[in-house]
Amino acid sequence: MTQIDEERLESDLPYRFGYLAGFLGFTGEDVAAIHDAAPALAPLVPGLVDAVYEKLRGYDATWRHFVPRQHGYSGQVAEDVESLGMDHEVIRFRKQHLGRYLTGLVTRDYDPKMVVYLDMVGKMHTPAAGSEELDVPLVQMNALLGCVSDALIGTILGLGQGREEEVRTVRAFNKLLWIQNDLINRHYQGSRRPSPAAALLAQV
Repeated sequence: MTQIDEERLESDLPYRFGYLAGFLGFTGEDVAAIHDAAPALAPLVPGLVDAVYEKLRGYDATWRHFVPRQHGYSGQVAEDVESLGMDHEVIRFRKQHLGRYLTGLVTRDYDPKMVVYLDMVGKMHTPAAGSEELDVPLVQMNALLGCVSDALIGTILGLGQGREEEVRTVRAFNKLLWIQNDLINRHYQGSRRPSPAAALLAQV
């Protein structure tokens, strides 16, 4: 039985990633499958980004988070959700970021720098990093990652790969995105905002 230092999981990012990768069986073969898909997937990234942003625009709970000033963005901000169109400068800015993220998933080495990058994806959507005005609820982050996952898998299934290669690619991305999910969720631990249930229990 493998012994795991559970306290260290909360303080040592490489150790946490190693644990998750080992538990899920995310190996060098999975990384190779992801990289092998890069020539076919990378050109499709702009379409993936557009599809994800169309989904985000369909809900005020997700679209409102593009109104506050974004980290690294120096242009004009929208006055409100209603005035924030798909052609707004800040949306183009954020779409570029998502495009780089998706391209990075299929092209970058999964080394310590990539682990830090994956972890920052979660942290950047909280006041702990980037803009103090940006505080995206966990439910919206989960919705976003689920949307990205579905879009990626749908795209992979449309590549026309052989069955064996297709299964290999989908499983590799599935493992990777579950690791990414954990590296998002960990920045919401410690009850940054009390849940309704917790607030109710506090009154008992």
